[in-house]
Amino acid sequence: MALKKSNKLPQAATLKQILKRCSSLGKKHDYHDDDEGLPMDVPKGHFAVYVGENRTRYIVPISFLTHTEFQCLLRRAEEEFGFDHVMGITIPCEELVFRSLTSMLR
Repeated sequence: MALKKSNKLPQAATLKQILKRCSSLGKKHDYHDDDEGLPMDVPKGHFAVYVGENRTRYIVPISFLTHTEFQCLLRRAEEEFGFDHVMGITIPCEELVFRSLTSMLR
């Protein structure tokens, strides 16, 4: 009987890396002065994403990172746009789809 390797550690590391990239937005005048570098309107435990053709900004809880469906969106975002953005992560899907998905995750 072969033992199955747990892939929880790599997934946790990947999520940490995504979160770090989400929150490394640089410091500007509308940003916190502490080490977080997050915009002042992003509450602790959340991060900003941009969705749809118009790049509408949404503030989502970090807890979404544990959901498989949201992780799928982030993988698509990384493949299509990468995570090295000044503004934040751009999610490649329609706003209606994004809102529907996130309403189910809450």
